Amino acid sequence: MSTPALAPRLAELAKEFAEVSPTERLQLLVELAEELPELPPQLTHDSMQRVPECQSPLYLAVEVTDDRVYLYFDAPPEAPTTRGLAAILHTGLDGEPVATVLSTPDDFYLQFGLAEAVSPLRLRGAAAMLARIKHTARRLPQ
Repeated sequence: MSTPALAPRLAELAKEFAEVSPTERLQLLVELAEELPELPPQLTHDSMQRVPECQSPLYLAVEVTDDRVYLYFDAPPEAPTTRGLAAILHTGLDGEPVATVLSTPDDFYLQFGLAEAVSPLRLRGAAAMLARIKHTARRLPQ
């Protein structure tokens, strides 16, 4: 059985992660965490979804405009793993067509080799982020 295809930017990122050791994957995750964009001023936690499956507080907002999905995340700086997982999704899926986002495999993180680098609880949080993104993208007008 073949592995489901990832969006191009997500696939490129997965390749970078898969090519290095588990320790280096953690370092890449921390580096990505530092690149997670700040929230635009109009977004506050009150207007965002909390993702309770994440070990650290993580807030998510999803917008769909012209059949493209736009993602906004917020997590505290002292939660670099959670921020890094959010940054993977932001880098790989922000601005992608709805169909591309919806076709992203629920266990996308396996293609990153992250199961060897972070705890199952963290991976469950990443899967929950993607599930909420898909759920919201499905129900918002396009």
